[in-house]
Amino acid sequence: MLVIDNHTHVISADRERHPVAPIGGRQSEWSQVRPVDIDGLLRALDDAGIAKAVVVQASTVYGHDNRYVVEAVRAHPDRFLGVYSIDALAPDAVERIRHWQAEGLSGFRLFTTGTTMPGQADWLGHEDSYPAWAYAEEQDIPVCLQMTIQGLPALRELLKRFPGVRVLLDHCARPDLSDGRPYRNADDLFEMAAYPGVHLKLTHRALEAAEKGASVPAAFMADLVAAYGADRIAWGSNFPAAEGTPAGLLAQARKAASGLPRADQALIFGGTTAAFYAPASQAGDSRG
Repeated sequence: MLVIDNHTHVISADRERHPVAPIGGRQSEWSQVRPVDIDGLLRALDDAGIAKAVVVQASTVYGHDNRYVVEAVRAHPDRFLGVYSIDALAPDAVERIRHWQAEGLSGFRLFTTGTTMPGQADWLGHEDSYPAWAYAEEQDIPVCLQMTIQGLPALRELLKRFPGVRVLLDHCARPDLSDGRPYRNADDLFEMAAYPGVHLKLTHRALEAAEKGASVPAAFMADLVAAYGADRIAWGSNFPAAEGTPAGLLAQARKAASGLPRADQALIFGGTTAAFYAPASQAGDSRG
């Protein structure tokens, strides 16, 4: 089974070439305690038997300066894809998208919550961001969203306006699953399955949420696949933001998914990511 990690980060030790300028005004604790550079990420992936990875901009370290992600992709194009961060409200947002796409990166990320920015930012869906969304739809550029479940109503309105955009929700939008089946606390997450462009990133955060209260990870996985289909769910380790190694984080996810058909597991652990970030010319019929 080809394994592709959909969510990793890299942190450079060279602060002169890559100065810290975090979104939220302060650097995340994890990036100071567990910094992993490009070579360190490669070693960790090799140890886990992971073929490829998506390197996602460490927004709580470098803000919208995506040069270290570019460096990773250029150094190892056979192993890495890159996702960059932008300010979607900026007047030059479309220009910045063009710039980072031309640098070889594969889609952008909007950071609306996180350890340095708790809560759900209220700018998601602001009309100033419409040009960025329109350009993503026109050019078939994937959008990765770091958000909470409280932001899903705003996302629904965006997808009504820009129905062709393909989005990937980090950590499954951080749902509350503690009530267990039928997961009424996460109704908004399951209802988003009606929007065909919505994909879910399955990380340790979602899996740990599925272990709380009355929830059982295997049941959550089965219900998630029933709602979205495995071809809209992609596993990511969140290494090194997550404690542990890619090998351990992969084992955690594989255990939760072990009751699924092998074909579904193959999609979740690699196939979905490969299709989601494939150029439009290669994706062809797989996107309808």
